[in-house]
Amino acid sequence: MFDGYDSCSEDTSSSSSSEESEEEVAPLPSSLPIIKNNGQVYTYPDGKSGMATCEMCGMVGVRDAFYSKTKRFCSVSCSRSYSSNSKKASILARLQGKPPTKKAKVLQKQPLVAKLAAYAQYQATLQNQAKTKAGNSAVSVEGFSWGNYINSNSFIAAPVACFKHAPMGTCWGDISENVRIEVPNTDCSLPTKVFWIAGIIKLAGYNALLRYEGFENDSSLDFWCNICGSDIHPVGWCAASGKPLVPPRTVQHKYTNWKAFLVKRLTGAKTLPPDFSQKVSESMQYPFKPCMRVEVVDKRHLCRTRVAVVESVIGGRLRLVYEESEDRTDDFWCHMHSPLIHHIGWSRSIGHRFKRSDITKKQDGHFDTPPHLFAKVKEVDQSGEWFKEGMKLEAIDPLNLSTICVATIRKVLADGFLMIGIDGSEAADGSDWFCYHATSPSIFPVGFCEINMIELTPPRGYTKLPFKWFDYLRETGSIAAPVKLFNKDVPNHGFRVGMKLEAVDLMEPRLICVATVTRIIHRLLRIHFDGWEEEYDQWVDCESPDLYPVGWCQLTGYQLQPPASQSSRESQSASSKQKKKAKSQQYKGHKKMTTSQLKEELLDGEDYSFLQGASDQESNGSAATFYIKQEP
Repeated sequence: MFDGYDSCSEDTSSSSSSEESEEEVAPLPSSLPIIKNNGQVYTYPDGKSGMATCEMCGMVGVRDAFYSKTKRFCSVSCSRSYSSNSKKASILARLQGKPPTKKAKVLQKQPLVAKLAAYAQYQATLQNQAKTKAGNSAVSVEGFSWGNYINSNSFIAAPVACFKHAPMGTCWGDISENVRIEVPNTDCSLPTKVFWIAGIIKLAGYNALLRYEGFENDSSLDFWCNICGSDIHPVGWCAASGKPLVPPRTVQHKYTNWKAFLVKRLTGAKTLPPDFSQKVSESMQYPFKPCMRVEVVDKRHLCRTRVAVVESVIGGRLRLVYEESEDRTDDFWCHMHSPLIHHIGWSRSIGHRFKRSDITKKQDGHFDTPPHLFAKVKEVDQSGEWFKEGMKLEAIDPLNLSTICVATIRKVLADGFLMIGIDGSEAADGSDWFCYHATSPSIFPVGFCEINMIELTPPRGYTKLPFKWFDYLRETGSIAAPVKLFNKDVPNHGFRVGMKLEAVDLMEPRLICVATVTRIIHRLLRIHFDGWEEEYDQWVDCESPDLYPVGWCQLTGYQLQPPASQSSRESQSASSKQKKKAKSQQYKGHKKMTTSQLKEELLDGEDYSFLQGASDQESNGSAATFYIKQEP
């Protein structure tokens, strides 16, 4: 880990600085930082800069990389050219017995001219950097910053390891507080990018609050960055890559021996794995490609699927365009591991309704996605006791994701798939039935909501309130689906109430928003969108591919929707999210569509993976015993 540190030469730096004094005509500012080049730390006790300017060509660079004892030239070529030109001009003048010519005077003055030109260029660079920083600062003030949001409210974020489908989710390892890394040094006035070592003070998803080595308990220059960014490296990277390590200007005079300081601070410290950046890159490679064909739920008729084509892939999320869309605007967003997409031929194989395309043959360049790329479901044995049509259960309403409703099994398909309808809200033609697998944590046995103190939404128009399952089953002549057929697996997911994350708004699935975990029932998470009312919350599975760590949007280049402010909530419905919320309000507990346009708005982007559960943080029931109420 310390390659490059133990080969430091203190004599090199001191002799270099002492030899400079006689030759400097117009030195660069003495406030430039101490540097480390190619793994070696150089100090200048007299305060002189670690930079030099070539007296022949005017190039600015690291002094110790320059040639000649006095470090006046950037290369052997410049040194020889300068020497040759000066000698020729001087000898010619003496031989002719004439005073120095104008050319000779210019050549003699060239060191000063070159230095002044370089210094002017250096000052211009600093001014440009200052303007750039000011511009970036203005952007960060107007935009949303996870770091500021977490710091100002003392929030905590869900760990990256909670998101197995996200980049580095399965190989995050023991990256934690106090890990040391090499990062760009922003407290520096050099015109080139230089690095320094920083320690992790706090982790929030992919983002880390860092503090430069040498600041100790001083938090004045702490900063946030994305650990998976391209400028983040393990300790030792600079030494191996020949990059300079430069202490921050604020603390550059704090220590006279930076080598000893770094060795002491880094002994026994942890850093990133040497192949960390490679793992990040590999985890962001996705098998789905544009032009692949898939079967996906029809957002206008949940009971059937249609053929769609992958238009783009961002961080594993797919923008799918329905194949019959001529202008390519009829689209649908979901993750590549979503249970809503399947290989071509899936619907026919299980008996699911399917809308045949009017396109008689595949368009040029389009090809069927290999079946092995899709999420796998558990195999089930349907030969014994199994779900039957007419059985009652509780299920998430796909048109109102904040509610769990009384539901009925309308059709039993092959391979363990079921068609479910919401009691009292079904369309006459069954077009709003939706498909879940029998092992899906989005469906629950009768009594689940009562046991876990969740409000159960009764059938629309049902007047005998409060709703009682025993009475309802007797009145309808129905039976409850056997408890033993439901999925009771509860993974050790790691989520806790209050954790921050980035979550897809499943009613508008192109949007990813700042969100909070507000309830945990076994493997079921209640997701609240910061700044919005609770009626817009959504029940989501702990392993849903629509949840992401803090910093995912920044890492993948996806746009993050910030928390809604009071003013934005009260403003007119100009934004797409405001429109969506206004529409969905009209259909709280009333799911029949009155117009096709409204139906499209509500069904756009339905995702049935949202209701898989989590470990029980709110009730005392265990994963094996929380279904205690049996059907009569």
